Amino acid sequence: MTTDDSIRRPRTAPSIAAHKVADGVEPLVMVTAYDAPGAHIADRAGVDLILVGDSVAMVVLGYDDTLHVTMDDMVHHTAAVARAKPDPFIVGDLPWMAYHTTMAAAVENAARLVRAGAQSVKLEGGRRRLPVVEAIINAEIPVMGHIGLTPQSALAMGGFKIQGRRVEAAQALIDDAKALEDAGVYAMVLEGVPGPVADAVTRQVGVPTIGIGAGPGCDGQVLVYHDVLGIEDRLRPKFVRRYAEIGEASIDALAHYAADVRARTFPSAEESYKANEDLAEALSVY
Repeated sequence: MTTDDSIRRPRTAPSIAAHKVADGVEPLVMVTAYDAPGAHIADRAGVDLILVGDSVAMVVLGYDDTLHVTMDDMVHHTAAVARAKPDPFIVGDLPWMAYHTTMAAAVENAARLVRAGAQSVKLEGGRRRLPVVEAIINAEIPVMGHIGLTPQSALAMGGFKIQGRRVEAAQALIDDAKALEDAGVYAMVLEGVPGPVADAVTRQVGVPTIGIGAGPGCDGQVLVYHDVLGIEDRLRPKFVRRYAEIGEASIDALAHYAADVRARTFPSAEESYKANEDLAEALSVY
């Protein structure tokens, strides 16, 4: 199944910023991708945004968390996605420590992602990240916010814990969202928060919210490519819906290939190149 190519996708930060479900539009669809084949698939499926996420650390590079991925890693994978020239809007994730030191370093790191092909950057955190958000926006680079469960803060949070469960924490999330909107973000990810909290945030801000583990009331949804397709099997969060089991299918296919090689049934004559009669005769003496 592929999406009708006639459907218009929001392809700029301003068009995404105006995309609120309350105005009668369909929810935004965002998925991660980390290379050209993934970008091609996401493009043909008709998603609206591709996030080159720091989740590449876990689902591609084999780390246990996102804290080990570097700016060089993110530039490399953003460029691979961009070379596919997909129609969806490309968001590059700023990894841990890419925007935590100086404003100059944060702006330069954001610029590196743009030069690699990103059309905007995403960074985690609420009100305490406002100076860096404003600095990057002042450099004419669109910024997507990310609040709630912020994986880069897992050590400080004591793990991957749902956020906003208490009234005070929920109000703090609403305040963070409003502050990010005032700072100029064009959209924000809400991760790992109760559905009613995400609903309240979505009602309180004029830019779209994109949920992951935040219920159905956001203006869009995002999932990790490898989770959607059943490639990643180490973790299966509650909020993930598997739409395929590509991992198991891949194992079966490779096992079948290995069996055919060992049984000498691959390659067949049809899968081999033939020699002309003169060459065959010349080789017959060997």
